Amino acid sequence: MLLIFVSSIAIVILYKYIPIPVTPLMLERRISEGSPINYRWTPIDKITTDLPLAVVASEDNLFTTHNGFDFEQIRIAQEEARKGKRLRGASTISQQTAKNVFLWNGRSWVRKGLEAYFTLLIEAIWGKERIMEVYLNCIEMGNGIYGAAAVADKHFGTTPAKLTRAQCALIAATLPNPRKYSSKRPSKYMLRRQKAILKNMKNIGRVRFDE
Repeated sequence: MLLIFVSSIAIVILYKYIPIPVTPLMLERRISEGSPINYRWTPIDKITTDLPLAVVASEDNLFTTHNGFDFEQIRIAQEEARKGKRLRGASTISQQTAKNVFLWNGRSWVRKGLEAYFTLLIEAIWGKERIMEVYLNCIEMGNGIYGAAAVADKHFGTTPAKLTRAQCALIAATLPNPRKYSSKRPSKYMLRRQKAILKNMKNIGRVRFDE
């Protein structure tokens, strides 16, 4: 147990400084489905600032101020579930990053416990800017498409630095289910989500990682 504990901290420290080589989800999709792995690491300063703004506006409005968990959203999700409403996620960007980089896909109390553990570690060791950098590089953004560089190239024929504000909002709109929703061929529902995200981006203004 001590070895596992020390190893987990060591890998988190290592990943603070080096690009993530591959994630468990990438390997899972590759092995089980034969999906390609379209993935190229891009430093955050080579990604337009509109993309982190878009994902914050869509996924986690309190990203820069919470400690890894949005307890109000968790409470709301639990209350909605008790009322029989459709289950929805309440995971923060930090939690999603911890899950994507260190854990397997699926639902179990063990995995959720490990997700909370790794979330606390990356919040303490990485900080917000590094968490966002890893998130934007490793998050699934389409079938076999991982991260800003791959989706910018495959769906828009451009680079992460040259994505437009509207394109960033469209990418963010897919993130609840990027295998169902496509930023390349958006449905009417997707376009409505894009419009709402653009409005929220305007309200937020900018993402400040030093807060």
